[in-house]
Amino acid sequence: MTDIDLNGRLALVSGASRGIGYAMALELAKAGAHVIATARTQGGLEELDDKIKAAGGTATLVPMDLLSEDGIEQLGQIVMDRWGKLDILLANAGALGELTPAAQVKAKQWQTVVGVNLIAPARMIRAFEPALLASDAGRAVFISSGAAESRRAFWAPYAASKAGLDALVQSWAKEHETEGKLKANIVYPGVMRTIMRAKAFPGEDPKSLPHPSVLWPMISELVSPACTRHGEIVKYEN
Repeated sequence: MTDIDLNGRLALVSGASRGIGYAMALELAKAGAHVIATARTQGGLEELDDKIKAAGGTATLVPMDLLSEDGIEQLGQIVMDRWGKLDILLANAGALGELTPAAQVKAKQWQTVVGVNLIAPARMIRAFEPALLASDAGRAVFISSGAAESRRAFWAPYAASKAGLDALVQSWAKEHETEGKLKANIVYPGVMRTIMRAKAFPGEDPKSLPHPSVLWPMISELVSPACTRHGEIVKYEN
């Protein structure tokens, strides 16, 4: 699904200053959604805003560190106070950490990677569930990773945090099986042309990899009011 009308709908995207978040925020805006774009990088958000405006869309920029003490919760309250609902949550922000033996991972790295990849999405669920339920068709999509299943050597913090994310989202989804209005799903994007991928595989030619925008047909299905999928892990096949 690529031809989707999201006019009048409100979408929030984390990690929107680059990579998958940037590409999906732009596509959401092109489809008519007003995008609340969050990230730590102010410059990346401003560049995104320029692209969205050039495409005829609108955005609200929220520079924010997901590890801040109460930023997510404050944003949840702002969304409810200003808009009274949230139609789409795309929890995309992620942290790779250093690829190193598990026994050598320091506490600070565990705190950062687990904090961004697992605890921040858990806080988003708490902060934005009321707004998602206030929508006529709340849709939540969480960007995870095949590393949650492959659990390759030297990837312990990333793999563990993404496996935890999958468990978190699927457990939450089961809480909303009977009421049926909220749909929550997980996406494994596969190999993409992102900075995180370049960090993990520095010898790889990024031009040989698909651009994150190729995910839009799959993401558009999951954020559509017509989506019936729920509690699934949806994998992009390269």
